[in-house]
Amino acid sequence: MNEDTKTPVLKFLVFVIDWNKIKVISTVFEEENVRFHFISKGRGTANSEILDLLGIGSSEKAVIFSLEQEIMVPALIRSVRKKLGSQAAGAGIAFTIPLSGINNPILKVFKESIIKNLNISLVEEGEKMNTEIKHDLIVAIVNQGYSDEFMTVAREAGAGGGTVINARGLAHRGPVKFFGVSVQDEKEVIIIIAGRERKAAIMQAVSQAYGITTAAAGIIFSLPVDHVISLNQEVEFR
Repeated sequence: MNEDTKTPVLKFLVFVIDWNKIKVISTVFEEENVRFHFISKGRGTANSEILDLLGIGSSEKAVIFSLEQEIMVPALIRSVRKKLGSQAAGAGIAFTIPLSGINNPILKVFKESIIKNLNISLVEEGEKMNTEIKHDLIVAIVNQGYSDEFMTVAREAGAGGGTVINARGLAHRGPVKFFGVSVQDEKEVIIIIAGRERKAAIMQAVSQAYGITTAAAGIIFSLPVDHVISLNQEVEFR
């Protein structure tokens, strides 16, 4: 096994699931030895028409961010589905984002895991995930209190729904300004999965209404999502 073979392909794996099902994720992560993950509480904003399909409607959500080897992601999702059982329908979604870099100590942990288990082959074993980019993750960081209005505009532009996470901005002491605009401490982070063909229209609409020069002081960007899957069954997001 040469050095290139030892280098794992890692994915940033995100679950959005009903808060009352968070123990399922915790149990699976413990059983599967998922080392790097953290959980945040959020709320869904999907309209009722797609609530049952995607499981990201207007209710309390758990957003779980984690790192995992690409070849292990399908098995991890299967384990979550199995644990959910009859509760899987509408429970939520998972998606992966490719990494452009990671610090060496964390990469070393994954390398050591592979060396200890010689049955894992990064090329020949495991289920290779589809790397064709069809979706994007739109991320918006806005001042607190604007998320509902933001999502109304996003839906009008083609978004199906999103998840809102409360956050706090960190900066040096004293009045904080970004591009000359005062920045509040309390923030709302809005994440939206959108088909690649709809991303531009959604981002343009929300940027005009809630961008950095508005009272919402929104910072809006997107990341490529290489795989999106329902925790119940695979679906195509339109």
